[in-house]
Amino acid sequence: MKSKKLGLNSICTHVGEVEDKQFKGAISPLYMSSSYAFEDVEVKRYPRYFNTPNQEALCKKIAMLEKCEAALIFGSGMAAVSTTMLAFLHKGDHVVLPQTLYGGTYNFVVEEFHKFGIEYSFTEGFSEKDFSEKIQKNTKVIFVETPSNPLMRITDLEMISKLAKKHGIISMIDNTFASPVNQTPADFGIDIMIHSATKYMGGHSDICAGAVAASEQHIKVIWNLGKNLGGSLSDYTVWLLERSMKTMGLRVKAQNKNAKKMAKWLEKHPLVDKVYYPGLKTHPDYTLAKKQMRGYTGMLSFEINESLNVSEFLKSLGLIKPSMSLAGVESTILSPAKTSHGLLSPEARKKQGISDGLLRFSVGIEEVADLKNDIESAFNKIKK
Repeated sequence: MKSKKLGLNSICTHVGEVEDKQFKGAISPLYMSSSYAFEDVEVKRYPRYFNTPNQEALCKKIAMLEKCEAALIFGSGMAAVSTTMLAFLHKGDHVVLPQTLYGGTYNFVVEEFHKFGIEYSFTEGFSEKDFSEKIQKNTKVIFVETPSNPLMRITDLEMISKLAKKHGIISMIDNTFASPVNQTPADFGIDIMIHSATKYMGGHSDICAGAVAASEQHIKVIWNLGKNLGGSLSDYTVWLLERSMKTMGLRVKAQNKNAKKMAKWLEKHPLVDKVYYPGLKTHPDYTLAKKQMRGYTGMLSFEINESLNVSEFLKSLGLIKPSMSLAGVESTILSPAKTSHGLLSPEARKKQGISDGLLRFSVGIEEVADLKNDIESAFNKIKK
């Protein structure tokens, strides 16, 4: 199948299926074997080598969605992030990253890189100048995250790509918050796309996985390290993920629509001080988001009035679930200061602009009226 001949939902539904030659089932068969023949076979297969039938098939789907030559799937988003970074960074190398990062990625960098002799610099902002002034002679990677977690800042992907190529640097992006439905960074020249497949790719809050898409050349480098670190994904979970991705286009578009409506409503709410959503014209990066995204994602963040107790607000919600993860069909919400960015020091959170009153809201596919009623009811229960 060629991506040029297939639309998004067709790719999600049909590409990456394992062919069932015997029974011609409508869905992929599941190969649970952890042991395969090595004599008289074209490919020596082993789960840790990322090449079982289900693993290989799913990678084709992810690669096509990201408009790349190849892909790999991992046991978690952080397995994908850490393996990819370490595959291209060695002792004495340097990486440039934005200050606002997913807490797990930030913690991995500041807690682990010194053990490998890897240097790093965080930018103060998102402009070309911010990134350019941090590049050193030993810089090998620029890593970005757009939209960012949790403040939804947008980084100019074309600018990052050109800057990286100018300096002979590899560009990487955490594309989790956008998903391939809303954004394909390869269109702008980004080298490597990384996902927590737990999120929009999985979409049902029952899978933990990671994914990387890139050129065959770059994937080979990642594979060489990945097979040694052992962060592969079990075939049953691979099968579940392939099943879940069949509806990703439908799910994400519905979540985009709901999130935009909720962002506009929250922005006008008297007990909400600020809303962070790139689909709002008041967002500082709205024009850029409109240029490089096809949708604005189902994620948003908002700050409730400082007179309100965050914990009490979360406990007062009924329909919306206070939950650690995101991007499921059900709406979830959390306090970044207590969860996703809880490993950061108060000073580091403050520097990133993450207040104690900030809430990250993953909008699901429920009726918008029901989501509004749930939030309004929670406010009424706790306001003084």
